[in-house]
Amino acid sequence: MLRQVHLTGPISRAALANRLGLNRSTILALTTQLTAAGLVREEAAGATGRAGRPSLVVRPESGRWYVLAFDVAVDRLVAARVGLGGTVLERREAPRRRSKHADLHDVAGVLAGFGRALVDAAPQGARCVGVGASYCGLVRAADGMVRLAPNMGWTDLDFAPALSRRLGLGLPVAVGNEAHLGALAEHVRGAGVGHRNLVYLHGDVGVGGGIIVGGRLLDGDDGYGAELGHMIVNPQDGRPCNCGSRGCLEAEVGEAALLEESGRTGGPVGRDGVRAVVEAAENGDAAARKSLDRVGEWLGIGVVNLINLFNPGVVVFGGTLGGIYQGTAPRIHARVAASVLPVSRERVQLRTAVLGDNATLVGAAELAFTRVLADPLDTLARTTP
Repeated sequence: MLRQVHLTGPISRAALANRLGLNRSTILALTTQLTAAGLVREEAAGATGRAGRPSLVVRPESGRWYVLAFDVAVDRLVAARVGLGGTVLERREAPRRRSKHADLHDVAGVLAGFGRALVDAAPQGARCVGVGASYCGLVRAADGMVRLAPNMGWTDLDFAPALSRRLGLGLPVAVGNEAHLGALAEHVRGAGVGHRNLVYLHGDVGVGGGIIVGGRLLDGDDGYGAELGHMIVNPQDGRPCNCGSRGCLEAEVGEAALLEESGRTGGPVGRDGVRAVVEAAENGDAAARKSLDRVGEWLGIGVVNLINLFNPGVVVFGGTLGGIYQGTAPRIHARVAASVLPVSRERVQLRTAVLGDNATLVGAAELAFTRVLADPLDTLARTTP
């Protein structure tokens, strides 16, 4: 029941009973327990224009219970205090220098400083019930170790315990791959709400992916599944990829390919660089248009393969790929129309991420809420203010 309130926000007891398949007396008992624990509250739904007693809705106590969420991208570090119900209460961000050298000490230090400041700024009596982090690399699900981050030089680094020690909150840090968490966030709070099957493509410097199958994240045996950026799309004369292969989707549609093809390698990089190419193409710049069309063609091929493989209800483009998709959507749709099996393209939707650049951060917050949503009362009993 707490999960329903967390994901939907204010909701009536009758709606909860209907969604959970429980009778009203059971819902009343559960509401009473959660209210007594301070996790939810009941209040009037507001003016309805009808005579009689106003109905009550159950609301999450967002200001009282929160998690810390961190997002480690190639060129930025983000931290937020996120309340129960998914409300971002406070946010901090700092640039990160691009490097091929491991900078675990620096990253953990900046994030821990942000985290402690966010905790100090929380209202008196508010409690942190979890910590989650999104990382742009291959993360081992069992312990949060970053096994490989090709764009950043990290290999087999214990990021989770290092950050936990520096935070000093006595809480473990749950770590997930950024694109996996972006897929999770868009599934429960964004473009994928209502869809049981979703493909999420995330662009940063490289390209990552996350796949939701039957409402569950497809993560593989150890957590390294759905590395969609390293799907080979151009094996004959493909561009070299940071993973050591050639012709990967990441190599053909990532930031480097777009900037090099448009002749903009000396200008802005990251989100600003990609945005500049898309805007230039819209304003008639021939080199930018050619580069965007080339990237769109390869992106369309990758999307075709993914739709034919997984038959998703929606394909979501996040990060820098959101802008690239908007700049080359007709080409991608044409490729889908020409190459996807007719039965698989009947209902599939192609959309940009509703959560925008916050998708991976929101996913980290959802990861941090996992324990309290799975067993609310026991988790709270083990959590100190």
